[in-house]
Amino acid sequence: MGKDKLRRFAEIETFDNVVQLEAGQPYKGKWAIDFFKNENPVVLELACGKGEYTVNLAQMFPQKNFIGIDYKGNRIWRGAKTAIEDGVPNVGFLRIQIENLLDYFAPGEVDEIWITFPDPQPQLSREKKRLTFPRFLEKYKELLKPGGFVNLKTDNDGLHAYTVEKILELGLNIAARTEDLYHSPYADEVLSIKTYYEKKYLASNKNINYVKFSF
Repeated sequence: MGKDKLRRFAEIETFDNVVQLEAGQPYKGKWAIDFFKNENPVVLELACGKGEYTVNLAQMFPQKNFIGIDYKGNRIWRGAKTAIEDGVPNVGFLRIQIENLLDYFAPGEVDEIWITFPDPQPQLSREKKRLTFPRFLEKYKELLKPGGFVNLKTDNDGLHAYTVEKILELGLNIAARTEDLYHSPYADEVLSIKTYYEKKYLASNKNINYVKFSF
């Protein structure tokens, strides 16, 4: 591991807005009260990477609590540090494997889920690792409050098509869907938040897919 990664791993140990692995389990069912010290809604961003979307959402909606989830601590470091430097109190980061979500959040504890530009896992052999594989969707259904939404924003046409296919197979409710977000009526202030990688995709004239659904 490089010196920079080691430095970042050491630094996030000192961040009040980062919880790592089993240290997050005591917050299950109590993230708003015990971690954020309020009773506001809890919103998750899964596979948050550097946390750009998480932090931007938190700045836009100070009346909600946002938690970015990823397993790679050196990525989380960037979002957590930005939130500290910019004084954003309603954002936190949880370093866990996403398949273990149910160990960290209680049924109905989450108001909304964002999945922005995840690894599309394009190989058929890796289908079960896609964050919209039915096994993951079952977890989201348990965590979300009734009527809570999942948002998927991706440059990968295959992942978008796969997700829509699973949504329809499972009889879920689609609230919004487009294969070209920025030429659609859905490109509002929230969906127009652009991460570093999204800016690169757009510079290459890549279309951005979006689907919003509930259970």
